[in-house]
Amino acid sequence: MTSAEFAILSLIVERPRHGYEIEQIIEERGMREWTEIGFSSIYYLLNKLEGKKLIASRTKQTAGRGPARKVYTATAEGKCACDEATLEALKAPYRCYAPVQLGLANLPGVPATVAIDALREHLNGLIERLAHIKARRKKQRPLPYFVEAMFDHSITMIESEKRWIHNFIQQLEVHSAESRF
Repeated sequence: MTSAEFAILSLIVERPRHGYEIEQIIEERGMREWTEIGFSSIYYLLNKLEGKKLIASRTKQTAGRGPARKVYTATAEGKCACDEATLEALKAPYRCYAPVQLGLANLPGVPATVAIDALREHLNGLIERLAHIKARRKKQRPLPYFVEAMFDHSITMIESEKRWIHNFIQQLEVHSAESRF
């Protein structure tokens, strides 16, 4: 199961939902900060999960004049798959294939000043992202403990990368003053 399928399934395991409600929850919880779920892919993913028999749908009339909505409910197999995916995600260290690793591998091919400028741009992007995530968390509080933990994890990871980039820039500055890579 992909991480996007897992994220959608987990929202339906919480309680039955229709597609638009899933989009609202994704936005409210800031889920696009940590998983790749495009607005346009929600219904595609719902159909895929339904095809795998992890969720089932039924059409429900809405109060008033609105159109009927398809409400999705997790099947027993879906609940089991969600539990298994949850435990697997919690116990398995994530392998990161960050583009910065490729940049580091090819660092000797670029002038030090250009590399330092690129790393400063990366650092500024991290600072902006950190501010954005902290603002989202503050705006959405109070949060359930597990959503608070998700924000904490993201913030901790960004702060750690920020420190590392800052320290590496300093190393490059010293190294470039001594020689060209």
